[in-house]
Amino acid sequence: MMRAHSAHLDHDPSRVVARFFLPGEGLASSHSRLTQIVARVLDSPPQLTQESADRVVEDLAERGLDRGGIDLILANARAVRSRVLDSAVLTPSQALVIGAAFTAEYAVEGAALCNPSAMVHPSQEGLAPDQLRVAVALRCIGEGHISSIGFAEAMIDADDTWTFLPRAAPVTGPVISAGDWSRHHFGRALEHEGQLSDLANAVVGTLPDRFSVPELERALLTLPDELSSRPDSREPIRALRDMAASAYRADFATSAPLSARVLLPVAPQEDHGVEDARFVRFTDEGGTTGYRATYTAYDGRDIAPRLITSPDLRSFAVHRLTGTGARNKGMALFPRLVGGRHLALSRTDGENISLARSDDGVIWDDVAIVHRPTELWELVQLGNCGSPLETEEGWIVLTHGVGPLRTYSLGALLLDLDDPSRVIARSTTPLLEPRGDLQDGYVPRVVYSCGGIVHRGILWVPVGVGDARVQVYSIAIDELVSSMTPHRR
Repeated sequence: MMRAHSAHLDHDPSRVVARFFLPGEGLASSHSRLTQIVARVLDSPPQLTQESADRVVEDLAERGLDRGGIDLILANARAVRSRVLDSAVLTPSQALVIGAAFTAEYAVEGAALCNPSAMVHPSQEGLAPDQLRVAVALRCIGEGHISSIGFAEAMIDADDTWTFLPRAAPVTGPVISAGDWSRHHFGRALEHEGQLSDLANAVVGTLPDRFSVPELERALLTLPDELSSRPDSREPIRALRDMAASAYRADFATSAPLSARVLLPVAPQEDHGVEDARFVRFTDEGGTTGYRATYTAYDGRDIAPRLITSPDLRSFAVHRLTGTGARNKGMALFPRLVGGRHLALSRTDGENISLARSDDGVIWDDVAIVHRPTELWELVQLGNCGSPLETEEGWIVLTHGVGPLRTYSLGALLLDLDDPSRVIARSTTPLLEPRGDLQDGYVPRVVYSCGGIVHRGILWVPVGVGDARVQVYSIAIDELVSSMTPHRR
């Protein structure tokens, strides 16, 4: 039913970032290896060390990583030197070689590229009539099946065609800094994780209305010694610090093109991946527009939804989501307040689409189930495929259903504009199925999206195929609505 377009994106293993590399399982177990590696460099003849340093610089230049890469390598050398050397002075070539020994390239999409989320680009300058510039968030899967968030740019032209613009290189990471909290949200987040102990409650009560990590550390210093030094206080104090550090900011240089930016895992709770970002251009009650997204943080054992806010897709603030409405994958935020409250579609019970609401956008209550699996192509579970899209007919919600053979297909719901808990109509047959050349991939039998966009009466949907590549499909809004079956409760 949906129209296929020739535009596509494939994963590109040459899109790499340089990052700190530590041999072994951790700094403590690797300390002897650090010492041995540094000693080998110091014992190497100066000429060989210089030749090795020159090769490092040449290799970085070939990758386009020479500017930031050399800075990172020297920072890594300083970090290692502080742990294994006392007063030795390193030559520039020794510093480069030692730092490079503890630096590795990481291909952010070496394994796959999938689950795109489309939104209006923050820059619409210099366009012809009826053109639209689109920003697309991407799930980039790299070594170890660890996911990051990348971006692409596209153009919808007046002749109803979609073109992906060439992606910029080299890939660029942000500068990370501490985020801030409201005291109320911090307490609710601790409660959400079962960590609001008596000690934590006492510390939270001394915090200002808004605070960051330094204010928390000052509050911890006010604890009586007989309390802070107790063995059973160590875990609550660690939990407080971990919680505070889980909020952070990521800021890219203004010179970094959107398609070169990548958000890598930062907090311990997401060190196994930041997955399936669902972005939306959000308009607040005052008419100010910005961007919001939910994503799934994965630590190798547990998952949890997280919130990203950004005014411009250059500066990002990352925060926890808490409450009964924020306990599973796949939250999708509405693009504006409805009835004066934030709304989101979620799947808190694992198989049904439900509605959640919030007064502040971070603490969510589960309201009601909106739709349950009804057709055989969605018999295993049902979920959204991105934020609801506002049209005159109602909120269009792209859905995915999981059926026999773990087949992921796309469908849609039409929700009432004023009461999104009410389903007006729904797809009884899939809009798109993984058949033919859509069947194979990194994960077979999957078509999936994290969000489409409406332009000039047409719904455009970038789709992840087989969790491996991205293709683009479209359908006219009136055709989509007329294909749906009126819903009877």
